[in-house]
Amino acid sequence: MAFTKKRRFIAGAVCPKCSAMDKIVVYSEQDQDWRECVACGYQEKMHFKPKPKELETRVNTPDEVKKEQLQVLQFPPK
Repeated sequence: MAFTKKRRFIAGAVCPKCSAMDKIVVYSEQDQDWRECVACGYQEKMHFKPKPKELETRVNTPDEVKKEQLQVLQFPPK
């Protein structure tokens, strides 16, 4: 649920049915997110894609994993 129960206008949004600008409101009802055109009555349930998992790199790898991958070389004394 990304929106509140209070209806909010979305600036610059264009209705896909009647092409009216600035007439789209978004709101949440019964744990569903909706968008609606106040000019023509068009309604659509909104579906959000889940956020993709961040790829692991050497920058965001936890310190424990870095320590496991650390290789210590010991040379014999001269």
